[in-house]
Amino acid sequence: MKASFFDILKSIAANPQIVLARPGVNTFLVRYMQKFTPQKVGGKVVLHSHLPPLNSIAYKRFVDEHLLQQNHKPSHAQIGITNVCKQNCAYCYNKGRSGTPMDTTTIIETGKKLIDMGVFWLGFTGGEPLMNPDLVRITKNLGDRCSLKCFSTGMDLTPKLAAELRDAGLFYFSISLDHYQEKVHDTIRGYRGAYRAALQAIEILKKLENVHVSVSAVFNRSMFENQDLIRFIRFIENLDIHELWLSESKPATASLCRDESIITPEQRQSMVQFQDQYNKKARMTLNYLNHFEGKESFGCNAGHKMVYVDAYGETSPCVFIPMTFGNVKTQPVEQIVSTMQACFPSEDCCFINKNYRTLAELDQALPLGPQQSIDVLKRIPFGPYGSFFKAFYGKAKARQ
Repeated sequence: MKASFFDILKSIAANPQIVLARPGVNTFLVRYMQKFTPQKVGGKVVLHSHLPPLNSIAYKRFVDEHLLQQNHKPSHAQIGITNVCKQNCAYCYNKGRSGTPMDTTTIIETGKKLIDMGVFWLGFTGGEPLMNPDLVRITKNLGDRCSLKCFSTGMDLTPKLAAELRDAGLFYFSISLDHYQEKVHDTIRGYRGAYRAALQAIEILKKLENVHVSVSAVFNRSMFENQDLIRFIRFIENLDIHELWLSESKPATASLCRDESIITPEQRQSMVQFQDQYNKKARMTLNYLNHFEGKESFGCNAGHKMVYVDAYGETSPCVFIPMTFGNVKTQPVEQIVSTMQACFPSEDCCFINKNYRTLAELDQALPLGPQQSIDVLKRIPFGPYGSFFKAFYGKAKARQ
């Protein structure tokens, strides 16, 4: 349901203190919000699933802790709930990662520490999060001050489990679906039946109240060039869900570091413009990751405002960057994040899309360890901030 003007106004009025933020920040946010048609889901006003609902406690924390107190710690994080998965995706960013999985206590403690640092948006990933039998317990322990999103293949989702997760505090639920043709999707996923499982999970979630339902999809360059991506978007529209979250395939593993697989800057810009036009009139929100992380918006905040802790406890700048800076099982996550932030200032374009050749030329096993990561980053220049952080830091600090 489209949020009414009154719903939006009431949500904004709930945080009147936002006027104390830098004028440039408020100008940016107004212009950014105008690029979307907010939805009302179970009483919550949603811009898109990469930000908390505008009338939530998590959004208030964004305003108070990040905009006003200028907390420079992370705002977004993802945690690998498990590395177990029945599917074998061609573009899986966890290939090459191994170790002893975190136990439930460690997952919860790590999540709470990240939230205490400033994280107001937390994604559950994997593997397949639903294969962790303690997922409901984890959700219940982390959802009171933070917006939670689960990225799932939909495998083994039941109405009972979906309701339990909703009641425990999960609001954003995203099901992976990469193509409109069953055979193509199953081939990409390396699992016969993946397509039907995804569609069944979507139907289960649509029957629940107070759950934001989205599809998360990964597209490759050829899908963009042969117009299959447009056909896919039209197909997803007919599923009658709240959002389509899109990302191009990233060169996160050695096998994906091929120039012909990476979208060009011109193609990225074309997708940004397409989203802006699409969201003016469509009933479904289109949420392209490289729009959110592009120079026009927030930029790439991997390792600075974004943190990824994989299922083994290894801590990385984001899910797509094959570097680790320490393990939460042996080091305080605060210390690891501090080291990582010193190496990763925000910039206006995707780090891995820009630097995958440098990592490929190292001829070293991925992911890189802490010292290897620090050493290679000394050779990598970072560009200017995205629009939001230029406004956030002001002219005195903003890199041009």
